[in-house]
Amino acid sequence: MRLLLDTTYFLPAIGISVKGLPKDAPIKLIHKGHKISISNISIFELSAKGAKHIAAGTLPAERAARGIRAIVYDETIETIPMHESTLLLTAFKLRSILSDFIDCLILSSSINRCDALITEDNDIQNLKKNREFNELLKTIHPKFKIQTLTEIL
Repeated sequence: MRLLLDTTYFLPAIGISVKGLPKDAPIKLIHKGHKISISNISIFELSAKGAKHIAAGTLPAERAARGIRAIVYDETIETIPMHESTLLLTAFKLRSILSDFIDCLILSSSINRCDALITEDNDIQNLKKNREFNELLKTIHPKFKIQTLTEIL
């Protein structure tokens, strides 16, 4: 299955641990035969979160930079550009039901290019029950799923 992983699952790669999540989630999913994708807006998010920790003195800059390079240059991880017209148009539609536009871009990338979005984000998880969201899915990708890591593993 082609999966887009939310930014959270890549934080350990830049040296930021996430409580309750395995640090090797992308690797586990690849070993299960899934194709992994990341939105390039997540690369920006990783950089921003890394910068926050670097400024606080809790993360070496080179550690964050090395992790981001590892993700970007990993041939097993597809980076999806956020500027494609189809992705932007879907993100604009999602904005009326999801307040965080970065999340709209990540969700749009996954809807248009993948089979599922893997996320722990409650606002995105709650969309599964949203009528407007489900109507939009019917027109773009009716079999698309939003799942947590536990659900896919």
